[in-house]
Amino acid sequence: MARIDDFTATTINERDISLGDYAGQVRLIVNTASKCGFTPQYQGLEALHEQLGPRGLAVLGFPCNQFGAQEPGDAAEIANFCSLTYDVAFPLFAKVEVNGPGTHPLFAYLKHEAKGLLGSERIKWNFTKFLVDRAGRVVDRFAPTTKPEALRGRIEALL
Repeated sequence: MARIDDFTATTINERDISLGDYAGQVRLIVNTASKCGFTPQYQGLEALHEQLGPRGLAVLGFPCNQFGAQEPGDAAEIANFCSLTYDVAFPLFAKVEVNGPGTHPLFAYLKHEAKGLLGSERIKWNFTKFLVDRAGRVVDRFAPTTKPEALRGRIEALL
């Protein structure tokens, strides 16, 4: 059976890394987009990264263009937007698909481990968030409407 630390992902700078590099940390994994109504959540995600990162939180952003084509740019455009607009310092990864036949294996795993409403595995929109504990267990899934700051207490309980 797969574990979260068994997956690899490509960073926004085109480097393959193991999610095992984050073993022992609480992880907040988010599918993101630069031109979405929820895009201002980058600010809250960065605040969590800055405030809770030293205590063991890793915020991991995975751009996705599957919802309303709201992440149309290439890797350089995405990285520049996130840096210049929201001063994002948490790790960003290459664009992924989170639904359908091209679903990144990490997201297939996350969706299976933490189903959505009525047991659905499908991700409904950008900024769906998955919370993973220090042992690598997917412990919760949060809707795009859930603001990052609302997760602080839940994250702190795992730290």
